[in-house]
Amino acid sequence: MIVMDVRLDNFFAFRNFHINMSYPKRIADSCIENEFLTGYPNFRYKKVMILMGANATGKTSFGKMLMKIFNFMDKKEHERLTSGICDKTKEAFFSIDFVGEEDTLYRVETTVRPLQGEKYSVSDIDVQVRSVNILKRDSYETCISRLAQREPEKKGSYIEELEKVDGLSWLFKYPNDELQYGFYTSENEQRYLKILECVLRALDPSVLRVSKIESVKEAYVIETKSDSVIIQSGKKVDTDLLSSGTKAGIDVAEMVASIVEEEYRFYYCDEKFSYIHSEIEKAFLAVMIEALGENNQLFFTTHNTDILDMPLPKHSFVFLRKDVNNEEMPIACVSASSLLKRSTDSLKRAVENDLFSVAPATDRIYEILEL
Repeated sequence: MIVMDVRLDNFFAFRNFHINMSYPKRIADSCIENEFLTGYPNFRYKKVMILMGANATGKTSFGKMLMKIFNFMDKKEHERLTSGICDKTKEAFFSIDFVGEEDTLYRVETTVRPLQGEKYSVSDIDVQVRSVNILKRDSYETCISRLAQREPEKKGSYIEELEKVDGLSWLFKYPNDELQYGFYTSENEQRYLKILECVLRALDPSVLRVSKIESVKEAYVIETKSDSVIIQSGKKVDTDLLSSGTKAGIDVAEMVASIVEEEYRFYYCDEKFSYIHSEIEKAFLAVMIEALGENNQLFFTTHNTDILDMPLPKHSFVFLRKDVNNEEMPIACVSASSLLKRSTDSLKRAVENDLFSVAPATDRIYEILEL
């Protein structure tokens, strides 16, 4: 699936939030290949989205909200959605445009009425699904113009309405609060083990090799110069033997392997490099982008400003900023390309000069010295 547009209201800290993943014209000599829907050169989408911003500006919350929406559309269980509502005494709303199977653009609009009793019920959820087939000369803009003109054919319940949706496919990776891993299965298991070995050896020079344990179900061993660590489905990693960065590398390897093998179409990699050197993070991101298949999409959140030096289109960078005094829209997003129009404009210099108003509030820290 390719996410094109998202609107959120009264979910987590989002109010009247809007983010769009289309862009107006192709970039000459872009380092990201095929940043359009295959067979539809006018249907342009941001294949790579780098989300940046200070702490608590909504980068992780946005990903978790997307995952709730995907699970809601897939499982059709409203509890997956209503658990993200901020003020249950008020109406909540989301809208999402995405490309599904057979080159179809979907728009799913969902309204949750204010909670009346102890729990939400099916009757509290109103869903409207519209779709159009993407034509050869279509852009995203011409498709949504036809969507707006199309009269919805409403089904009975939201569950029946969501039966219209097809083509959901995603992988999310977040920072682990509990260092526990399942066993990653792959059709090409040997390639995955090689990827895992490359990742871990890059993060920890003491790692010698990674191999599967044939006699133990769903298990593999990480051999180091001094010891060995066995990782089995459902068992915790021995935190004394692997560094934080190396443990994060297990999730990174799964993300990279999934992209290489094109297991999914949508990927959300959220701050998996907090314990990893800046240059290594840039190298992994470059590999993910290079391996990203046609009609796939990657969202990547980071605090690493060195990534601003990578040769990516400016429209790939989106900055989230939070203003707690703005009750109408406490979290807003700003696309770098909306302010930097010339190819010679320096994205890193713009961030250093806080053009996007996303610099962290360091003044509060220095107030400590005045106490």
